[in-house]
Amino acid sequence: MIPLSSLKAGAVLAALALVCFLPAKLVRAQEEARSASLKPVPDRVVSINVCTDQLAMLISAPGQLKSVSRFSRDPEMSAMTRQAQAYPLNHAQAEEVFLMRPDVVLASAYTSRTTVTLLRRLGFQVEEFQPATSFDDIRANIRRMGALLGREARAEELVAQIDEDLAHTVGKPSGKRAALVFANSFTAGSGTLTQAIVEAAGLSNVAAETGVVGSARMPLESLIMANPDLVVSGVQGYRSPARANEIFLHPAYRELARRKGLVSIPSRYWVCGGPFTSQAVRILRAGADAPKALAGRQP
Repeated sequence: MIPLSSLKAGAVLAALALVCFLPAKLVRAQEEARSASLKPVPDRVVSINVCTDQLAMLISAPGQLKSVSRFSRDPEMSAMTRQAQAYPLNHAQAEEVFLMRPDVVLASAYTSRTTVTLLRRLGFQVEEFQPATSFDDIRANIRRMGALLGREARAEELVAQIDEDLAHTVGKPSGKRAALVFANSFTAGSGTLTQAIVEAAGLSNVAAETGVVGSARMPLESLIMANPDLVVSGVQGYRSPARANEIFLHPAYRELARRKGLVSIPSRYWVCGGPFTSQAVRILRAGADAPKALAGRQP
C-alpha cells in the first residue's frame, strides 16, 4: 500500500475518528429513512463526503448522482475509486454545489458547518449522515440512502449482501488479542466501526480492554506492555518522510510486529461503512489465522 503523506495521514485519521460516536444515531437514522420515503424522488443528487459518495454510487439510479467529492478517487479513503471515475468531482464548497442546482445534497454530520449552513440558507435540502460505528449502523445508513433516492429495493439488496458476507466471514472467538495502530500512534477502542470489525473477526481489541472509547493515542510503551497476539495497521511500505508515520519505523514497533505478526488492512475498507467493510473482516481473520511469517503480507 502506498505510504501516507503527512497531509493524507491526517485526512485518513480524521475520517477514522468519525467512527467513534453515539449508538443512538441508529434510531435517528431509521426515523430519517422513514421520513425520506415520504419525499419526492430527487433527480439531481450531489454528494460532498467520501462516505456518502460511496453509498450514493452503490444505490443511485443511472443519471441520478451528478457529482461526488474529490476523496472518492483517493484509494486510501475510498473503496470505489474506479466507479468514481464516472462522476464529476467537487471540493465540498457551497459555491460549486450551488451552481450544480441539486435537489438533494448528501453530507456527513462532520462536513463543514459553514458549507452546510450556507447551502440550507440558499434553500437546498442537505441530508447529513452519521458515521457508522457498527454493522447495524451501516444497514441503517444504506436503508436511509435508499429511501432518500427512491431506491429502497436496491438498498435491501446491499443489506442482504452484507448479511451474506458476514455469515460466511464472522469467525468464532479465537482468544487472540489485536492491537490496532494508526498514524500518529492513534488506536480505536469501543464504540467504533473498527471495534465492530475486530469483534466480527473473532478477536478482542487491546484498546477496548484498557477502557479506550472512540479514538485515542496509544504510546509505543503501552503497546509493547500490552503484549498483543497480533498487530493491525492500515500502513505498510513506509518510504517517504511523514512524522505521522514515525511509529512504524521505530525498532521496537518493528520487532513487535515481527514477533507477533502484522496484518495490514487498507484504510479504504474501514474509513467508511458499506458492503466493502466485510472485506476488512475477511483480511483480519485471514491474517489472524495465518502463520506469523505470512501475516504481514499485503492483502
